[in-house]
Amino acid sequence: MDRGKRPDRSLAALNSKMYMDLKDIIREHSLSFLPAKSLFKFNAVCRDWKLQISSPFFAHNQSLFCRSTSGFFIHSLDGSPSLIPIDPSFCGVPDPLLKFLPEPVDIRSSSNGLLCCQGRAEDKAYYICNPVTQQWKKLPKSNVNHGPDPAIVLIFEPSLLNFVAEYKIICAFRSTDFGDAVEFDIYSSKGNSWEVAGEIHFGARATRMPNPKSGVHVNGVVYWMTISGSILAFDLTKERSQLLQNHDSRGILGEFSGKLCKMNVIGNSISLSILDNVHSNTMQMGSQTKMWAGKQQVVLDSNIVGNVAGDYSVLHVDSNMLVVRSQGKAFWYDFKSRATKCIPGEFHNSRCFPYVNSLVSL
Repeated sequence: MDRGKRPDRSLAALNSKMYMDLKDIIREHSLSFLPAKSLFKFNAVCRDWKLQISSPFFAHNQSLFCRSTSGFFIHSLDGSPSLIPIDPSFCGVPDPLLKFLPEPVDIRSSSNGLLCCQGRAEDKAYYICNPVTQQWKKLPKSNVNHGPDPAIVLIFEPSLLNFVAEYKIICAFRSTDFGDAVEFDIYSSKGNSWEVAGEIHFGARATRMPNPKSGVHVNGVVYWMTISGSILAFDLTKERSQLLQNHDSRGILGEFSGKLCKMNVIGNSISLSILDNVHSNTMQMGSQTKMWAGKQQVVLDSNIVGNVAGDYSVLHVDSNMLVVRSQGKAFWYDFKSRATKCIPGEFHNSRCFPYVNSLVSL
């Protein structure tokens, strides 16, 4: 007997076991971090992977772990919705025109893979949908008038304990009972109903009305930029509103490292400021405490962007990226690597909705 061949068989068996273990590790611990388009490709790897990816438990885990912005929904020049992925090989949906909905819609807000859309028919119905699974839900009609261009913010925070998505919609609308005042209408998926909050924000003359396209949610507080440039804040837990002073009406709001941030463009400079103290206006005289802190300058790579100094408009900002538009093109700046990349596609509209390629179930 040639004993010299035994180690080869043993080594082959060991390698096979290591391969099996690695495959199981990837299936159990890595797949749920991938966007939906990549997962659909992996359906063809083997039967076990297909069963894993198609299970409701996996879809729930993927919605928890896959949270990075993978693309943007916009409205094309003809008014139809369209998806522009940051990387087309990793992000996609079966029907980016959202024709699976019962009527043509306008996108009003987005949050962690869900879209809040409003129908164009007379009743202006709201729909919540997941473009990946094409699941959708029509919401009951509110008892108040949100106006022709509602200041809507969709809030969906995936939870380990909730297998069915729980979300809220907040709409800041002009009060019909108190003149120059803003009220807040809140929809909760838990009760499937709208309720007007008890809080009324007075002194909201025309220049202090919330800009419908500016709303963001950060740690239980919804913020809107007003026409005059100040910031209207509404705390969902306390149901209290506050007007934050902001001396620059340009730029947009976003979330950066768990705090509200704002991006401003001045000439060729893009600056990031972070909300540090909302109570700075109540501090004693002489206090050095400022409302906004952590100003950071962003410089885009001119080799990628070209000679477009002063022609930027900020579309989106979060902890990972900044997206700006210039001359119909969009550029992505990575805060970690400080790299600038061009996003394929045309951004003719200044409003875009960040999208996460999620399997979240409605």
